[in-house]
Amino acid sequence: MSQPLQFAVFGHPIAHSLSPQIHQAFARQFGITLEYRAIDAAPDAFAGAVKHFFNEDHARGANVTLPHKSAAFALADERTQAATRAGTANVLTRLADGRLSAHNTDGHALVRDLTERHDLDLRGHDALLLGAGGASRAVAWSLFEAGVQTLTIVNRSPEAADTLADAIGEPARVHTRYWEDLANIGSFDLIVNATSAGTLGQSLTLPMSLAGSRAACYDLAYGKSAFAFLAWARAAGARYAYDGLGMLVEQAADAFELWHGQRPGTEPVYQSLRAQGS
Repeated sequence: MSQPLQFAVFGHPIAHSLSPQIHQAFARQFGITLEYRAIDAAPDAFAGAVKHFFNEDHARGANVTLPHKSAAFALADERTQAATRAGTANVLTRLADGRLSAHNTDGHALVRDLTERHDLDLRGHDALLLGAGGASRAVAWSLFEAGVQTLTIVNRSPEAADTLADAIGEPARVHTRYWEDLANIGSFDLIVNATSAGTLGQSLTLPMSLAGSRAACYDLAYGKSAFAFLAWARAAGARYAYDGLGMLVEQAADAFELWHGQRPGTEPVYQSLRAQGS
């Protein structure tokens, strides 16, 4: 009996990860037998842990989450356009010649969750992106390409926001503002929280005036990490308030398709996770 193909998710911490459960659920849809494990690697041990994993004969791919996405990008031998734009990678794939390829599927996953699962047409929206780190860089281009009318990037460090806006290169539609100006920049149809505040257990104080009457508010985090932002969104009168669970499932599906050549159905897995309280 041949050994099953090996997959993993790297993070620190990682015990909370839903990725093993998601990938096993996808595999069952196709009758695929695989092993998928969560590997906790501190930042200084990440490169060695990845090398050790991919040295296994049956290792094929890995997902990467906080805090390793930038390190994963740096480790790779080749990188997709989406990964290069973001400067981060959430998927590593071992190629036939043993080299590692880096991908970033976060942006496409966010847009798919918003437009297909939640049936939002982003065209013509004025969008506010909170944060300018790796998570923001991963989704900014995808929001822009999905047709938002304007994209305003606000970050506590203005330089990072300016760098991201300059990289997109559409000054008529992509703007940056100072964090302290949030109370005076009007309202938005789409507000995406790409800061790490919720994940780190930090408070995120936002003015109620940001949410327009038809606003959709979206936190890239899910579960408890998104509670505070979603509570603010509802209090501010937003029409929709979503966490990033759907994005998590969609980016996992992208990785699964990359590795197995078949795209799994995501809605049953999403609904199952919701029913479990995720």
